[in-house]
Amino acid sequence: MKSGTGRQRRIVVLLSSLMICGALLAACQNGSDSNENANANGPSSTEQGADGTTVHLTDQSGSDGKGGAEGDQTSKPGSDEGTGQGSDSASAGEEQGSSSNGNGEAASEDPLLEKRSISALQTTVDAQSVVTNAQAMTVIVNKQRSLPEGYVPSDLVEPDVPFSFEGPHEKRHMRKEAAEALEKLFAGAKADGIELRAVSGYRSYKRQVAIYNNNVKTKGEEYASRVSAVPGRSEHQTGLAIDVSSPSVGNVLEEVFGSSKEGKWLDEHAAEYGFVIRYPKGQESKTGYVYEPWHIRYVGTDIAPDVVKSGLTLEDYFDEANIKL
Repeated sequence: MKSGTGRQRRIVVLLSSLMICGALLAACQNGSDSNENANANGPSSTEQGADGTTVHLTDQSGSDGKGGAEGDQTSKPGSDEGTGQGSDSASAGEEQGSSSNGNGEAASEDPLLEKRSISALQTTVDAQSVVTNAQAMTVIVNKQRSLPEGYVPSDLVEPDVPFSFEGPHEKRHMRKEAAEALEKLFAGAKADGIELRAVSGYRSYKRQVAIYNNNVKTKGEEYASRVSAVPGRSEHQTGLAIDVSSPSVGNVLEEVFGSSKEGKWLDEHAAEYGFVIRYPKGQESKTGYVYEPWHIRYVGTDIAPDVVKSGLTLEDYFDEANIKL
């Protein structure tokens, strides 16, 4: 009995040993599979720990399956890398903010509307109907608005263009900026085969007195008021206006010039050089003067094209009622 019992115990021990070995082998196999899966999911690297153990490092994948490194490039808050358009947008915003802070509300306004507002008829004249912006390129002088007593522009020069007469004269002059613009206009006309002549630019107060009195004497006060300004209220005295004609019409300052090829060219191209036809056809009720296709007025290369586009006279263009800021 003891011998049989001993054999049974040995068999049980042997079977137990075999089972333990099988379990160990299975565990090893599972560990190997796990390592292979880890390797398949992403590259791994090892790092020697401070205690001498080997640590396996594996890149983590984002929820969309992309590698963590790429995910950091697109989503790391506060980092220099991976900010993409966010940084550009922030920079643009900072620049815009800086611009606004430097210029105030004017930075967001239309510069032409701003200039019109500054030069508005209602804000550039005193209680005696004398203009307060005589030196401005946008000054408006007419039958209701006069220049300061004794006004003479400080920067009168003679433009290098052909005149309809010989010899020195005050009417050969214009303000410097307007004179330079006139030279460009005449050069542009010549390039297009158009021959122009300057006839009468700056006109002093004293000379305007003589012209007006002569018109009254020879044509009557009513007619004189339609074609000639009361002294002190002539746009010629600003130094920004000039009468232009052509040899094709005998250099006359008459309406016939408007129907000539030279007059048509001037009407079409004057604004490109900063000039407008100051007294347009059919606008006598606004300007106070009959149609003068020869009389051009410098207002600047930014304003002139906008005036032409608007179809307004300078009186209406600079009226507060037509300026919407």
